[in-house]
Amino acid sequence: MNGLDVLLYMDGNEVHREDGYWYKVNVHQVAPTKARPHGLRYNLTLHNRYGKRVFGIDNAHSIKVGKKYRSRVVYDHQHLTSLDKGTPYEFTDCVDLISYFFEMIDVVIDTLEKTR
Repeated sequence: MNGLDVLLYMDGNEVHREDGYWYKVNVHQVAPTKARPHGLRYNLTLHNRYGKRVFGIDNAHSIKVGKKYRSRVVYDHQHLTSLDKGTPYEFTDCVDLISYFFEMIDVVIDTLEKTR
């Protein structure tokens, strides 16, 4: 199974962890476009025990980024906190997307639990 197959297999998964956090994965193949040149529409999110999204990576909508990115519109982005409107995420391939998402789950939960 390659990275794309794994990601597509994960579509629709919603996993509830014993610590109350949960994540869900939505991914679909689409025709490649300028906005989604890799031919995927994806949304991977981590939620706290109250259902609030605390981290996510998606390309379901565009974000406009400031001077650092020359005011360009990007689709691949991440929400690093519940209040983050989106910061660019450089999509390279499905394996990196999956790996990064699961690494960030641990980082985000550790950070949130330390501030409780």
